[in-house]
Amino acid sequence: MKTKKVLFYGLAALMAGCVPVVSLHPLVSSDNLAFDERLIGVWVDEPETTWEFARATSADAEALPDGLGDAVEKAYRLDFRDDEGRKGAFLACLVKLDDKLFLDVFPRTFPSGEEEAEKTDLPYNTLFFVRAHSFVRVLEIGNQLKMRLTDDEAFKKLIEAEPNAVASTSVDGTAVLTASSESLRAFALKHADDDRFFTNEVVLTRKP
Repeated sequence: MKTKKVLFYGLAALMAGCVPVVSLHPLVSSDNLAFDERLIGVWVDEPETTWEFARATSADAEALPDGLGDAVEKAYRLDFRDDEGRKGAFLACLVKLDDKLFLDVFPRTFPSGEEEAEKTDLPYNTLFFVRAHSFVRVLEIGNQLKMRLTDDEAFKKLIEAEPNAVASTSVDGTAVLTASSESLRAFALKHADDDRFFTNEVVLTRKP
């Protein structure tokens, strides 16, 4: 029985000191999957927080969204470490919608380790974990990597102002996007420069 995976809410939140908006469905598809060699490497900000991108391997194919297993060489492994040494292990897909770039980020491994999950005394409880996605707006890949991350509180204000902007719900006070991938792409394009969705700017410098 295969254990499903869940987004690291806590670690992902540490990336920008906020709770990201998560989605049940991916932004990426075989039609919009892009790849940029310049993204590969170690990127840092202040304090010493690192984002390390590397090519995904064949071992990662199973964790990709449906239909992308054969394109694993266009996906990235993303290893995140904050200034206190806490880590996150993700996969990321670069998404091109019109002339805009995004990252679709989701967990590479089960938070406690799949081996541990398989040995748990409550194996059926693991069925209630679901894989989730978080989206990042990519503004620049060059000497610096400039991005904007989503923010749960800002998104709630957007939905209050525009209740029909995109299908979503609230789970224990956290916003969760429930819209289809097609609707998500339209929403992401429309709100690509809206700081109520892509709120927190992150500027990273490539580590030599």
